[in-house]
Amino acid sequence: MANRKPNTEASTEQLKADLRHLTQTVEELVSATADDSRNNIKELRERAEKRLQDTRSRLEARGEHLYGEARDSVREQVDACDKYVHDNPWTSVGIGAIAGVVIGMLIGRR
Repeated sequence: MANRKPNTEASTEQLKADLRHLTQTVEELVSATADDSRNNIKELRERAEKRLQDTRSRLEARGEHLYGEARDSVREQVDACDKYVHDNPWTSVGIGAIAGVVIGMLIGRR
């Protein structure tokens, strides 16, 4: 798991840089529309579209990566919980009973 963190930080930094570049290009496009030079607008528009496509694909890849990490983390936690319950059945029953009493008291107050 320690190996994933630098990758995640690098991906986050890359995404921030991509968003900065996209923002700059869109700002340039907006500025260029004040100037009625059609070639300038066309060039900036193409750059903006390219950066938008690149950023969109990176965001989609990042989302899939985050989903995979979350799924793996939840699976590890469920496995650890299952192992604990199997190793300590009576402790688990006690914890469940205490949680039930506390929840019952909280609901009874309403």
